[in-house]
Amino acid sequence: LTEVYSSSPALGRYFRSAQVVAFSNESSTVIYHLVFSVPPSTEGFMENTMNPDFIKNILRQNIYDE
Repeated sequence: LTEVYSSSPALGRYFRSAQVVAFSNESSTVIYHLVFSVPPSTEGFMENTMNPDFIKNILRQNIYDE
């Protein structure tokens, strides 16, 4: 995750760290905590760039590209 988000053109400059919170071998589920450093409130930034769907799609696109 660190490589995916730190190299992202859209999120790389804001990404700080990723940490695995929980992992399950049974269901192949990973819960992780992402840390971003965001600029002071900019109109639309939190609603668009830091939108959870947008952040998930960065990872999803990386998986598809592999």
